[in-house]
Amino acid sequence: MEGYPLHFYRERWYTSPVGAKGVAVTSLDLPQGTLDLLILRTLLPGAQHGWAISERVQQVSGNMLRIQQGSLYPALHRLERRGWVKAKWGASENNRKAKYYELTRSGHKQLEAETDSWRKLTSAVAMVLESD
Repeated sequence: MEGYPLHFYRERWYTSPVGAKGVAVTSLDLPQGTLDLLILRTLLPGAQHGWAISERVQQVSGNMLRIQQGSLYPALHRLERRGWVKAKWGASENNRKAKYYELTRSGHKQLEAETDSWRKLTSAVAMVLESD
């Protein structure tokens, strides 16, 4: 297996016990690119506006991952600059103007590559953690 560099940086992500109310929220250090990977995966079924992306990640993670607006929109703009997502204006469910993001062909390829790298990385880390 090829070696994969592991870079950590602080993203504005938070964890909290499922269903907890009034519990202090702590920040996590996540491998670089994690936010991009999760956004790309969330857009796989189709176009969504920023708030819906954030809500979907939170829902699918069982309320364990929350994307703060201060991290979400810069990430979406970065993905757009890289050509992995494209955006267009439309009306949201409550009839407000919203920017909808969808994967491009290049974004689909990037999602496949990043998913493969993530699976290899987590498999390697699991092997180390489970070793004697």
